[in-house]
Amino acid sequence: MSANVRTSLLILFPVFFWFVTGVFQDEDKSTVTKPKILSSVIISEAVAEYISPEINLNTFAQTEKRVNVKAKTSGEIVSIGAKQGKFVKKDDVLCSLGIVELNRTEVKAPFNGYIESILKEGNFIQRGQICATIIELNPITFIAEVPEILIKDVFEGLRVNIDLVTGERILTELSFVSKSANPSTRTFRVEAQIDNSSGLVRDGISGTMKILRNPILAHKILPSILMLTDDGLLGVKTVNTDNVVEFHKIEIIQDTIDGIWVKGIPQFSNLIVAGQGFVKEGQTVSVTSLASL
Repeated sequence: MSANVRTSLLILFPVFFWFVTGVFQDEDKSTVTKPKILSSVIISEAVAEYISPEINLNTFAQTEKRVNVKAKTSGEIVSIGAKQGKFVKKDDVLCSLGIVELNRTEVKAPFNGYIESILKEGNFIQRGQICATIIELNPITFIAEVPEILIKDVFEGLRVNIDLVTGERILTELSFVSKSANPSTRTFRVEAQIDNSSGLVRDGISGTMKILRNPILAHKILPSILMLTDDGLLGVKTVNTDNVVEFHKIEIIQDTIDGIWVKGIPQFSNLIVAGQGFVKEGQTVSVTSLASL
């Protein structure tokens, strides 16, 4: 081997060694330091509020007493002491009977109330036949049926708003909650008794009963952020202070036009409002605040 060749090899060999080892070292470094790409979500800061959830039910008014007043003897009605629809007091004369064998006898009101129906003069009435029907409107009771899924939150004394079909609103409270379900409907009877000394509330009138449950902490959210797990749990996803995804099972308290009230979310939370379907519980994510967009 000539001197020139030996000289060339001595020069090229270190260069070649540097080139090979340098390339492989760079590849190893690039593999180790390659940055991890995080999934992105949009969050909204949420704070729970105290609300009094409503239970809305159909209701109707029912009189406490409806009595058919009967004659104790037979005879012709010679006069009547009250008109249909009018108020009478206890012991007011309803019908006066002319008896052939005896003197005139009277049929009297057994209590204060309104005349629902009454026979007319000249009619002959048999013993035990109805002379008049009288109803007592004070007090009067509103009746409704609570679904069994909601009955655990209903008890006597809860505030009640009753909106009548005629436009009036009555503020009262529950006076009775049944301990036994209707076997046909699986609902529980509730009642709200009110003073009706004015007689303005008529027997059988209908309306809406709103039962106001005790205040609870709840979040108002949009239904679009709800998630359903593989186990069938309904909930929402949030991110904690370390930007880690968390799942919270929720219970729907009340449905409104502009959102739903739910409980089960921490009082102060960062709700994931976009991207929640692409991240899993326990995953670290990149976060963007909805307020900054």
